[in-house]
Amino acid sequence: MFFLLWLFVLGLISYFLLHNGTSRITRTPVWLLWLVMMAPALIWSGWVLVNGTSKTVPPELVIIPFLVCPFLYWFLVQLGRKKITSETAEQVADSATEPANPKPPLRPIDQAEEASLRDCFPWSIYFLRDLEFRPQAVICRGQLRTNPEAAYQAIRENVERHFGDRFLVIFQNSLSGQPFFALVPNPSSKAGETPLTGLKTPSLTRPFLALALVLITVFTTTIVGAQMAGVTEKALQANPSMLLQGLPYSLALIAILGIHESGHYLAARFYKIRTTLPYFIPIPFFLGTFGAFIQMRSPIPHRRALFDISIAGPLAGLVATVPLLIWGLDHSTLVPLSDKSGMLNFDSFTPKFSLLMTLLSKLTLGGALNAETAINLHPVAVAGYLGLIVTAFNLMPVGQFDGGHIVHAMFGQRASMAIGQFARLCMLLLAFLEQGLLLWAIILFLTPLNDEPALNDVSELDDRRDFLGLLAIGLLLIILLPAPRVLLQWLNV
Repeated sequence: MFFLLWLFVLGLISYFLLHNGTSRITRTPVWLLWLVMMAPALIWSGWVLVNGTSKTVPPELVIIPFLVCPFLYWFLVQLGRKKITSETAEQVADSATEPANPKPPLRPIDQAEEASLRDCFPWSIYFLRDLEFRPQAVICRGQLRTNPEAAYQAIRENVERHFGDRFLVIFQNSLSGQPFFALVPNPSSKAGETPLTGLKTPSLTRPFLALALVLITVFTTTIVGAQMAGVTEKALQANPSMLLQGLPYSLALIAILGIHESGHYLAARFYKIRTTLPYFIPIPFFLGTFGAFIQMRSPIPHRRALFDISIAGPLAGLVATVPLLIWGLDHSTLVPLSDKSGMLNFDSFTPKFSLLMTLLSKLTLGGALNAETAINLHPVAVAGYLGLIVTAFNLMPVGQFDGGHIVHAMFGQRASMAIGQFARLCMLLLAFLEQGLLLWAIILFLTPLNDEPALNDVSELDDRRDFLGLLAIGLLLIILLPAPRVLLQWLNV
């Protein structure tokens, strides 16, 4: 039943993503794309329902759908692809639009304004060859003659001098690798602000909503935490104060998730991007929450901002996660290893599936943890472990996960999509070694690979950010990859 619930949730999420993303660039029916995207999950779920969890899914039922469906999905998207060359530019404009706006004119500028637009492109900075007029954009193609950062700054200032805040100026690489500019209508122009500098529109923070969601999440996670602490429903009815035993898990998990999202929030505010406060998602079962999120209502100005905002969350969350995890492990107890021990059994947890968890567990528990023992995790340790999983999950270099944004900022949009597909395949192969990762692999497969570009999506990162991005990828690997057998023998785990 729980498996079917997850499948239903994944189906809703994937349909929502397709309807709000891919439907903008193709006429292929959303339901058909959704069916192709969900095919592997439906096939695997059908096998589990018919044969139960005792039998392993045949490798051909795992590998063949995973390899065939992406190509079929790509073919269907291309078959109905709308004939526009500025689709990514339109996505940025749409994502910056909050209320429904009237459709722009077929030609965003008239012939008299065309001369002014051409004057915005000095030949020594960007030699303009031709203009392409689209219903939602003006595409400016030419040859870049200086560094991308200086070119974007100069062209944007020229456009603002001639047209005010009427347009968003977008700088991207074409499919052939040639940088081009695109001007799209600025939905904030009527408010007298630019999306990069203005924060004068009505507040998006909704503090009372954010606070209400936090309080509800404290309640739901406290209930789950009390269950982890061994409080039964009958005991809780007899003595409601026993619910307080769930607070350690609740407060630890909310602190980890809140600090993670606060990292994103503060980084976004640093770059003056309009964003909501962190909102928690409470649920009355499972872990007590589906996590937290923020929504950014302004386009990202450049790849540096995209990188900084994306990496701030996992790093901030990790700073909170590791101390809580170590404290929780120190207060956990050891139990004999059994056939039911695994990565999802908090009463008999074995850390061997993760190199980092193995090292932290051995460092904290010492010689008491050996190859014959498992860990009965303290509720705070459960919260810390979930924080580590959340960090790894967000660092996956796929689509609009934090890791997807990071590799996009580091290597560009096209390279990030290739990296994302490779990561999904590796995750599927890793799921053969650890069955608990299969659901994770399914979620990644249902996640689109494309990521919304920044306004200046051409300028590259500096060496310091590239190094930090590689460290983030390394962190993901030591969380996900199992400890080598040689290390396990040496540590006697």
